[in-house]
Amino acid sequence: MKKIFAFLLSASMLLTLAACGGEGGGQTTDTDNIITQPVTKQTSDIKETTENANSDQTTDLAIKAPGKTLVVYFSGSGNTKRVAEIIAEESGADTFEIVPAMPYTDDDLNWRDQSSRVNNEHNDTALQDVELVSTAVSGWEDYDTVFFGYPIWWREASWVVNRFIKDNNFDGKTVIPFCTSTSSPLGDSGKNLSEMAGSGNWTDGRRFTENANETDIRDWVKSLNLE
Repeated sequence: MKKIFAFLLSASMLLTLAACGGEGGGQTTDTDNIITQPVTKQTSDIKETTENANSDQTTDLAIKAPGKTLVVYFSGSGNTKRVAEIIAEESGADTFEIVPAMPYTDDDLNWRDQSSRVNNEHNDTALQDVELVSTAVSGWEDYDTVFFGYPIWWREASWVVNRFIKDNNFDGKTVIPFCTSTSSPLGDSGKNLSEMAGSGNWTDGRRFTENANETDIRDWVKSLNLE
């Protein structure tokens, strides 16, 4: 009897220990799965969300729409170019430079030389239809305000700009002419360009000297209240 009782007691103790070990091991394993898997997934989701957000932000910057203001200009010796760049910076505008297919050299621009290119073109209007590299502005229809710059040649806008004027439709655009010269005024140059264009709302323009003061240029742009 003692042997049987001892055997039963030992068996009972073994079963109790086995049952405790299985519950503890199972609970530990289940707990690791419950905690580890969601955290790993959550971390992945956060990373993916961050990457998507950064990707969207980069895309937004890449497809930024063009501005509503454009500065178009021709510059023979660089004076008009300087004014145009200051206007563009102050107004947050895009720029388009009118470039002759055959650029003008310093000798070409020497009006004191009666045989220079500008003198020949001035004397023969058939030569004033100057071929340009391009007259097509990307997104032209998106611009509703256009600054239009040129040097004054013989009291008129340089004829180099004529082909651009004729090749583009200014409907729905406010056009603000500006020019540079040593002493000649703006005169009727803006009005004559308006008549040549045949479209657009052309406003009064502004003449700047060849060494125009930057502050004067910026103050003029601010006075227009373009915003």
